[in-house]
Amino acid sequence: MNLLPRLTVIGTGYLGATHAICMAVMGYEVIGVDVDPVKIEKLASGEVPFFEPGLPELLTKALETGRLRFTTSFAEAAEFGDVHFICVGTPQQKGSHAADLTYVEASVTSLAQHLTRRALVVGKSTVPVGTAARLARLIRSQAPAGDQVELAWNPEFLREGFAVDDTMRPDRMVFGVTSAWSEQMLRAAFEPVLAQGVPVKVTDLATAELVKVAANSFLATKISYINAMAEICEATGADVHDLAEALAYDERIGGKFLRPGLGFGGGCLPKDIRAFAHRAEELGVGQAVGFLREIDGINTRRRARTVDLVVELCGGDVAGKRIAALGAAFKPNSDDIRDAPALDVAATLARMGASVVVYDPAAMDNARRQHPELGYGENAIDAARDADVVVLLTEWTEFREIDPDAMAAVAAGRRIVDGRHALDPAQWRGAGWEYRALGRP
Repeated sequence: MNLLPRLTVIGTGYLGATHAICMAVMGYEVIGVDVDPVKIEKLASGEVPFFEPGLPELLTKALETGRLRFTTSFAEAAEFGDVHFICVGTPQQKGSHAADLTYVEASVTSLAQHLTRRALVVGKSTVPVGTAARLARLIRSQAPAGDQVELAWNPEFLREGFAVDDTMRPDRMVFGVTSAWSEQMLRAAFEPVLAQGVPVKVTDLATAELVKVAANSFLATKISYINAMAEICEATGADVHDLAEALAYDERIGGKFLRPGLGFGGGCLPKDIRAFAHRAEELGVGQAVGFLREIDGINTRRRARTVDLVVELCGGDVAGKRIAALGAAFKPNSDDIRDAPALDVAATLARMGASVVVYDPAAMDNARRQHPELGYGENAIDAARDADVVVLLTEWTEFREIDPDAMAAVAAGRRIVDGRHALDPAQWRGAGWEYRALGRP
């Protein structure tokens, strides 16, 4: 195709807003669509409603080009677009491990009703395998253009904190298609990306759906594996940090995601592995991924064990003690607190009677809304003022660089739990701190 197709992005949350902004910057005409008018107004006025390094500057640039605009109208989007990306959330169902597909089905239905000419609908949301085939039938039954509208699947692999780079310079792309035309349209919709030599795996719909959950399950397994080893180390007096470094030299294993500590959280890994296991049960192959339930269990136990370390440093009881909690987001360079281990630990300590003061460089507003019962500091030193124990829960660079003496000057006691293996134990112990970390003697 000589002309770039016009794109719509349905859903302007983390995935959708990032995709819409980056595609507009790369030269496409893009409309972002959402049912939330407040979100649309913010984006249209140049405000990114979440924390992601580099994205606000790109939004300003995209709006200045005139290639990006936002709307709540599915009719407008259908009239405008040649390729429609579905980027809505698939949270965990209440009371179940299954994925909630309400938003996916609603967005596809709302769009399909207005599709009167040939177009491609592309799913990017993480869904249970088999969803795409069902949505393809739904589109054919709902769209005035009928069979002229095709469905493809293009899973996203964004890492929060690196989403711009992962969108514009991904390490691979997966196209799940059912026709040569669908593949041609997807290649046209990613022309500047593919021109960089990014590898493309073209496959069927079911395989494309599975790639994302399989990748997340593997990463979760690797994280939980080293944390399981931390449990062994705690029972034997071995050092899990040294163990992880020794394993990382083996090129078959590698060091990425082999970082012991508090474990994973966020809006993807926990709910994705649970939904994957649930879907496998539905398909009659639950035994094949039974290990994912233990992965989830290992991950959850790390939170309880971190609380235990704080209790130990408080002499067996945290009631009435002041605890400084450094971190609220589930990972650094993000304000995402969904299933955040940091806030889980902080809230647990508060329920046990501790006075907990939290500080996070980006997630303070979100944390306050979800946990008004916690105290909040202006910065790390402020949070540590009069603290009996400091616990590092999110590995922000600014926490790694804290001067132990500066913190000792304000804290009530020199006791620290490093929940992320982010600090230098020798430096902190040398400054007179009692240093504890999961899986370290």
